[in-house]
Amino acid sequence: MPASSVAAIPAAAPAIAQAHFAARLSLETDCADVHDAFVSGQADFVLLDVRGPKAYARSHVPGALNLPHREITVERMSAWPDMTLFVVYCAGPHCNGADRGALRLAQLGRPVKLMLGGMTGWADEGFPFAEGVEPGSLEVLSAA
Repeated sequence: MPASSVAAIPAAAPAIAQAHFAARLSLETDCADVHDAFVSGQADFVLLDVRGPKAYARSHVPGALNLPHREITVERMSAWPDMTLFVVYCAGPHCNGADRGALRLAQLGRPVKLMLGGMTGWADEGFPFAEGVEPGSLEVLSAA
């Protein structure tokens, strides 16, 4: 009996799978985890929206600061301690701005994770958005 296309290539050994998925989780987080951290008051990271200021003003994740990936420089990053964890996002899976921002941060020696899904993922989860040039907060949106 022929193997399915799923099983045609054998699964990796558990130790290899463990290393692979641990590595992915060291580089990525998801919208639900970011949302939960903000709602619980346990956000131990800086959330950066790396899109342009016009896109940010139209709509962004509450609590995110706007820092377009092209503007991530040593000078701009000096506002935060060296070991600050940054989480970056952009428009969504069709956009590589978050990858560009994450790469810039890593090149500057900064800890960074990518928020999978970006704005699209946040919307898919049904989470609220903020508008304007200020970060906003989930607490304010939840009270409204």
